[in-house]
Amino acid sequence: MEVQLGNLDSRLKLAPCGNVEPYLPPGARLWGRTRVGLRCMDGMSRWNVSLPVTVNAYGKAWVIKNQVASGSVLTANDVIEAEVNWAEESSQVLWDGSLWMGHVATRQLTTGQTLRQGMVKPAQVFQAGTQVRVFAQGAGFQVSSDAQALSAGVVGQIARVRMENGRISSGMVVDARTVKIDL
Repeated sequence: MEVQLGNLDSRLKLAPCGNVEPYLPPGARLWGRTRVGLRCMDGMSRWNVSLPVTVNAYGKAWVIKNQVASGSVLTANDVIEAEVNWAEESSQVLWDGSLWMGHVATRQLTTGQTLRQGMVKPAQVFQAGTQVRVFAQGAGFQVSSDAQALSAGVVGQIARVRMENGRISSGMVVDARTVKIDL
């Protein structure tokens, strides 16, 4: 962590104060370029000012090694691990490989960019019309059946399927051929 305090405007003429209370203004975050409020709680005249602050948080993260086109599936060959400033942008760093490996780039990614939330999305593993296997689970039992996908399947998201008896259900996509329904 690294904290850099800015300066108050030199033109300010603040009255002496016996008790200055720091606070975080509404909407301000605790890292990156931000501000901390200072208010006089015990003085001849009360005042309230904002002090600019920069908080950097350095740590290991995945960085794009070579350009990645929008819509491309990310692999380990596309990134390298490097020390970066996590607070440089407001979006969350994708530090765990399972959060991006095999996912699709949502836009063109350039060399040196830190992988962050919103840069990738899970890959579609089947299209509507694909034959899939459905597993239904309940208390003490598990059954499976073939079904036809009515919507595209993305791992970890819900897909609609038509069972062999014509019934339509929704379940969690497990892989390229499997949908799990919890009863």
